[in-house]
Amino acid sequence: MHRIKLAPVLTSGMGAMIETSARLAQTGVSAFCSGGADSHLRDFEEQGCTQQMKAILLGASNSWFGLTLAALAVPTAVDTLSQQVEAHWLILEKVTSPAVLAAFRAIGQLQPFLPVGDDVLWDAIERKRSGGSPTAAEARNLKAPEWRVLIHPASAPRLPDFQIRAVAPPPTYATLIHQVVLAEKLREVSACVGFTRITSPGDFAESGDVAEEHRAPLSRRNPTWVPAVEVRGEGIFLAFDETAIQAWCARPAVVAFERDAFVAHRRWRRARRIPDPQAGFPGVRYMLLHSFAHALIRQVALACGYAVASIRERIYALAPTDEDGPMAGVLLYTAAADSEGTLGGLVSLGAAHHLERHIAGALDAMRLCASDPLCAEHTPLMEPQTLHGAACHACLFTPETSYERGNTYLDRSLLIPTVDRVGLSFFDGD
Repeated sequence: MHRIKLAPVLTSGMGAMIETSARLAQTGVSAFCSGGADSHLRDFEEQGCTQQMKAILLGASNSWFGLTLAALAVPTAVDTLSQQVEAHWLILEKVTSPAVLAAFRAIGQLQPFLPVGDDVLWDAIERKRSGGSPTAAEARNLKAPEWRVLIHPASAPRLPDFQIRAVAPPPTYATLIHQVVLAEKLREVSACVGFTRITSPGDFAESGDVAEEHRAPLSRRNPTWVPAVEVRGEGIFLAFDETAIQAWCARPAVVAFERDAFVAHRRWRRARRIPDPQAGFPGVRYMLLHSFAHALIRQVALACGYAVASIRERIYALAPTDEDGPMAGVLLYTAAADSEGTLGGLVSLGAAHHLERHIAGALDAMRLCASDPLCAEHTPLMEPQTLHGAACHACLFTPETSYERGNTYLDRSLLIPTVDRVGLSFFDGD
């Protein structure tokens, strides 16, 4: 009997490793099967796994992928008092009565609320605790509240971890980009909710869309908390003109391109045995914004002082038919646990004259690629293992710390004409 000796991934110490090897040795193969055992939880199926077992290297990059949910900490309340209560909730949640409120004020714990009377503040705390505040913003996804705040910067509060202001859009692109918002201070919270094997979370539309059978849990029971980290930084938000986006999406050439991209998406998911191959397609609107974000990241990294790997994208792309739509915007931001995310180099490029120059430079760099004509001739239907068109490491690809859904759903011909394709570009006259 031939045995393959592989250490189980993410074990709970040497005891779990030995126990895993012993259990699997009973079946004749000493290997890890993600469908039949959760070795890190010491959980094994008595009947064994019915799937064909395959060996992978211990250090293989696809042995596990962290499943994380990330969100920007944005104020969701409309009135100033509710925003302040939300910002200081770690202290105010311990106020259980008006007497406790008076005691907190006496010891100087409520300095930001000096102008507010105890009765008014107590009512605001009770509304927050009950969750019945009429100003609370609810949405089906994490990006909807962020979008609502970013497109209305004038009404957004200036909090210690959140400060935004609107600036004039670049004159040359004013008909296509109608709003630019500088995020001088941002806070991002990222939580690990599990992990996957073999199949990357990027293969799905969002991390929250990963099916239960593809998730490996963090604990045996439903956790009451998960590991999370918060980082602070800065960014530039660009909101595209919705009328221009819809007119571009309705072009016959763009409609045909989207149809081919959907066929490639469906074939790609079927090849990976992902449930419901029809689901998860982001649409041509997302592909345009995703390509633009990658092009601009590569361009601004030359001048802002941050490496490409330190700049992240956040794409807001929803059609008008969606409940939270329409959305058409891009947030480029940098965030780190140290001073890397707070130097101001990225925000300084958001001034109209600077941003105009960098957008022009990014688009000009997309016209020709060092890998042309091969890059320009590539389409999503050419290879079953790829989901991008005219894009490669020489023109549009970015490091994994920068992108949302991998180096997929990219095509620079959606931005400007290339040596192979015309008629698809959004920035036709620029």
